[in-house]
Amino acid sequence: MTEEQAPAASPLPEIGRVTLGELWICLKEGFVDFLLAPQYGLAFSAVYVVGGFLLVWLGAGTVSWTLTISLGFPLVAPFAAVGLYEVSRRIEAGLPLEWKPVIGVIWQERTRQIPWMGAIIVIYLLFWTFLAHMIFAVFMGLSTAVNVTSSFEMFLTPEGLRMVAAEVIVGAALAYLLFAMTLVSLPLLLEKEIDFVTAMLLSIRTVSENFVVLTIWALIIAVLSILALAPWFLGLMIVLPILGHATWHLYRRALYDPV
Repeated sequence: MTEEQAPAASPLPEIGRVTLGELWICLKEGFVDFLLAPQYGLAFSAVYVVGGFLLVWLGAGTVSWTLTISLGFPLVAPFAAVGLYEVSRRIEAGLPLEWKPVIGVIWQERTRQIPWMGAIIVIYLLFWTFLAHMIFAVFMGLSTAVNVTSSFEMFLTPEGLRMVAAEVIVGAALAYLLFAMTLVSLPLLLEKEIDFVTAMLLSIRTVSENFVVLTIWALIIAVLSILALAPWFLGLMIVLPILGHATWHLYRRALYDPV
């Protein structure tokens, strides 16, 4: 009886240069992928949207929880898009698009490196939740965490404006770090046999070496995600699949296999 051998480690890809024009190309390719297989995009994003509703329900409508969830909820989007990466990979490779193989590949990831990335993202979100409540308490005190629908005027006070500014600045910094850690690491882990730490470091290097262009990409993601959150997360049903597919195509341009 022989022991099952672990897959051989994949060679590390090289970091390429991403141009500003390629961002628009990736968005168009992401939109095309969504139109080719809308059922997958809608299904995966629906799970994400339902999760948003559950978080809002758990927050019970209080100001601190609503603000924390609204700013922190997009942090889990990269992990939610893993299924979309697989769909784009199959379209690119000409493989059949059926529910069983798509879900099967995602299920098989439980024994690989992507679950570790998922754990990091969850810990990241929990840390943001704690930090956001601390910021709220520092500026507003513990007694002002009341219903958001009856306390909007509190945001217009000097303390409220400073609190919102602090939340946005800290949240943006944490979100950008997570963006750098996951931009190409998740699609890379889906496709190749590389450990998650190496993948994260390679992703950070990729963002660093394409800092201006990929920072613009981060801003595009942030703006579209914020706009999509407005109608009770429902805009994410369209925005998340397009961005997920587009990120796969950006990954293809940002990294290439050495010859």
